[in-house]
Amino acid sequence: MTATVISGSNLITASTIEQRAAKVATGLAEIGIGAGDTVAILLRNDPVFFEISFGANLLGANVVPVNWHFRSDEALFVIADSGAKLVVAHEDLLPILGDRAALSLPILVCPVPQEVAEAYGSPVSTTDDWTNWRERHEQWRGEPQITRFGMIYTSGTTGKPKGVKREPADAEMAKRMATLMATALGLVPGQTIRTVITGPIYHAAPNTYALVAGRMGELVVMQPRFDAEGLLALIEQHRLTHIHLVPTMFVRLLKLSEEVRSKYDLSSLRFVAHGAAPCPPEIKQAMIRWWGPIIHEYYGGSETGGAVYHNSDEALRKPGTVGRAMDGCAIRILDDEGKEVPSGIPGHVYIRSTIFPDFTYHGRDADRHAIEREGFVTIGDIGFLDEDGYLFLCDRANDMIISGGVNIYPAEIEAVLLSHPGIADAAVFGVPDAEFGEAVCAAIQPADVGAPDAAEVTAFVRNKLAAFKAPRHVEFHFSLPREDSGKILRRLLKEPHWAGTGRTI
Repeated sequence: MTATVISGSNLITASTIEQRAAKVATGLAEIGIGAGDTVAILLRNDPVFFEISFGANLLGANVVPVNWHFRSDEALFVIADSGAKLVVAHEDLLPILGDRAALSLPILVCPVPQEVAEAYGSPVSTTDDWTNWRERHEQWRGEPQITRFGMIYTSGTTGKPKGVKREPADAEMAKRMATLMATALGLVPGQTIRTVITGPIYHAAPNTYALVAGRMGELVVMQPRFDAEGLLALIEQHRLTHIHLVPTMFVRLLKLSEEVRSKYDLSSLRFVAHGAAPCPPEIKQAMIRWWGPIIHEYYGGSETGGAVYHNSDEALRKPGTVGRAMDGCAIRILDDEGKEVPSGIPGHVYIRSTIFPDFTYHGRDADRHAIEREGFVTIGDIGFLDEDGYLFLCDRANDMIISGGVNIYPAEIEAVLLSHPGIADAAVFGVPDAEFGEAVCAAIQPADVGAPDAAEVTAFVRNKLAAFKAPRHVEFHFSLPREDSGKILRRLLKEPHWAGTGRTI
């Protein structure tokens, strides 16, 4: 089964998607791409994603989505490191690739659809190597190969990006994965699934969600870029039943006025999944009050897959949790020496999962082994388990601020700041401090009305958290650098503060 796909005013039937994917498979095979080979895509949310992904699946090839927020050297590293034999790219993203001749591999250029151009302020392009190439080929008639996972590259906040590579799942593991998809994402075979892909397809979660929904669903709508009111309109227009969101999207939805929120009929929604970052309890509770007990959260990473889950009832009982380990998974919290810590004490979160096939970092087995302890791996998060086994995340280890020897977790402070009605967005990070080593700095994007000044920001945090967590520095920005996945690009905010100091922490 394949879903019908809508993007802007274009509707592509399931049979058309399948026919195009079969032609893509033939074209890829003629280039010499087969089982285990790699195709890189540099695309925004576009139905071409399904054509190339499903076509590569027929051959057992890997698709590597390249983050188009990457700088040129980062993107070129991913393409080279993955061993890609082809790049498929939107025309307006070609400058990221630099000198195309230097790549020494074919590039197929896709036109920028009108809805994508409007969302990103790009020109509507007419170059269409992709369609011309695809339509030159007959549909693939060979035996479909075992479907492989896409190879997702980590964001590379420390060192070079790393490609997470898995072997195909066997039949028993495929059943466990299907159970996880049903539990954490609500994607149950045989049920009506009408969804929207609103997160960027270069990111692991929306990428996986899109592929599963594209295979199992009735309808998949591609939203070129997240827009809060636009999402509500799509839910009403297409009677959507399932959505995958991230906490930043919740925040932006809740910033809509009551008048705007009440304009749209959201009664078709049955299952809302979210992950990718800790969700402030106040935000989760507000969303449950608005949309009802249909909100579900999972936690995991590109390396582990989803491993932890909870529903709305648990969220209200255990504010701030990301859930408990699912069947087939286990969680340990370890200190810097690798010793397990008592409940309630933060440490490094380690995960063991038997739901997904084991992984390695492509060409970097040593890096894979470095994050493992006794079969458990860490993806760099700090958190703790409560007495009932519920996991609470504090922050990323490499985002932690150490001020005067005290660990401070930016996510906790950001959650407080985002609860202020005059703050549209916030990011917290460490800046140099001669006395304490690091000091807390808050970057604030003010709301249209009721924006606080710097003193009010500090007082607001001090009123809710320990005094040492209150920002000593506050700066205001017209907008904050976030990827469409919701990830804040802290390095762009931090770098000016650390330039010339000879250190980065």
